[in-house]
Amino acid sequence: MKIKLGTFNLYQFVEPPYAWYTKKEKFNEEQWLKKSTWIKNQIVKMDCDVIGFQEVFSRDALEVLVKKLGFEYFETVDVAKLHKKTYISTTVAIASKYPITKMQRVRVDIPSYKKHNFIGHYGFARVPIKATIMLPDEREILVYVSHLKSNRLNEFEYIFKEEHDLEHKKKVVSKALEGISDTSLQQRLCEASSLYVNIKRAKNRPVVLLCDFNDKEFSLTIDALSNHKYHDPKSEEDLLLYDASYLYEEIVANPHPEVKEKVRKATSYFLGRGNVLDYIFISKHFDVTNYAVLDEHLYEHGTDLLLKSDHAQVVCELTFMKDDNE
Repeated sequence: MKIKLGTFNLYQFVEPPYAWYTKKEKFNEEQWLKKSTWIKNQIVKMDCDVIGFQEVFSRDALEVLVKKLGFEYFETVDVAKLHKKTYISTTVAIASKYPITKMQRVRVDIPSYKKHNFIGHYGFARVPIKATIMLPDEREILVYVSHLKSNRLNEFEYIFKEEHDLEHKKKVVSKALEGISDTSLQQRLCEASSLYVNIKRAKNRPVVLLCDFNDKEFSLTIDALSNHKYHDPKSEEDLLLYDASYLYEEIVANPHPEVKEKVRKATSYFLGRGNVLDYIFISKHFDVTNYAVLDEHLYEHGTDLLLKSDHAQVVCELTFMKDDNE
């Protein structure tokens, strides 16, 4: 069977009269109607069976919205912290058209934080979700939803390329972080390592991770999540998870002979530069039959992204590998 999953950063999903971070940052009723209507329409365009959401402040409002669109199952594992009428933290959520049979919060892996010489509170910026979903053919999949530590100051924003190997990336990052503690990058590495440990314990179960990773393509953070060699240089194992975008090649009928290699779409922009921050990672159990980035709203002239989203939505259609169908 096919299953379609997506990841959606909602960008300050806060129902009035509540505010986010400062009491002045809030929507009026008209703005909220526009934002929630756009989100509904975008979810319809995504046409998914399962969606992972980030920047969820108003949990109950999101639950009502998705259930009207046919997502019978909706869960969170944390609650956004509210001070008076202002939210000071955010959460992730999952919506599914298929039964969620088990919900867990992903806990930090303390050895991972110690290994990275992290100083401060051992915790996720946003607690990730681990959901067991029962498909109509009675197979189970594990779906994780995460939103790693943000990089608000744009510090240590290394741009690595495909040809840069793990040792090069480790050397560059470790040199920059030498003598420095409590950076956003350091916390993201700890969070990604904690996810790696948790997913590895799943022991060959089908896994999908829907995430705003807050780090770029080919980043060291992705190695911390998926590359066994990051944690054990002697490992000969294949990757724990694969970036689904690499496993899908769109077939173009009668391609133009001068068309250059396809460039991966950015999912977010900072100071006019596009970055890939939103990903769908999958285990070896799946084939990718479709992959799409819904980014049209990011290019609309004069659009107010706060009333939509400052991220593109990523959608991936999967089927089980033949061995898993037998």
